[in-house]
Amino acid sequence: MNLEYFIGRLATNRQVFEGLVNGCSIEQARWKPSPDKWSILEVINHLFDEEREDFRQRLDLVLTNPGQIWPRIDPQNWVTTRRYNERDLDQSLNNFFTEREKSLSWLSQLATPNWQNRYEHPDGRAISAGDLLASWLAHDFLHVRQLSRLHWQYVGAIANPYQTTYGGPWKES
Repeated sequence: MNLEYFIGRLATNRQVFEGLVNGCSIEQARWKPSPDKWSILEVINHLFDEEREDFRQRLDLVLTNPGQIWPRIDPQNWVTTRRYNERDLDQSLNNFFTEREKSLSWLSQLATPNWQNRYEHPDGRAISAGDLLASWLAHDFLHVRQLSRLHWQYVGAIANPYQTTYGGPWKES
């Protein structure tokens, strides 16, 4: 596992997230394409909570104490119970970036981590430290895609009655 690559990408993604969020009005940040979808603000606050309560914490446990039961998380419900969409956008982004810096500092201090260490999840899955690190970065890119799609959908919504079809359709590939 090339730890430097993962640290570098996680660090660079700060600029990606910043670029996707800066310049958004609070109206756009709170806008949802439908009630069951997330807003930009909800995505950013989800990233903040995942950074501090999921990936870094769980990777640390797998590396140092793989037999310890993971603390419970509830990312889907946190969106409403923690009232993500009511928060301040700039503060939310800064909160996420602060946690990301803590993660990068922690990752940079790892000396010869055992990526093969495994956590035996109660649902029967075995998750290695390497799986967690790879999933952490993949999680970033899932939300980069989600934020891009939210921008694309917002343009379509505010351009009404005009169409965005000349720019091309949104296709998942």
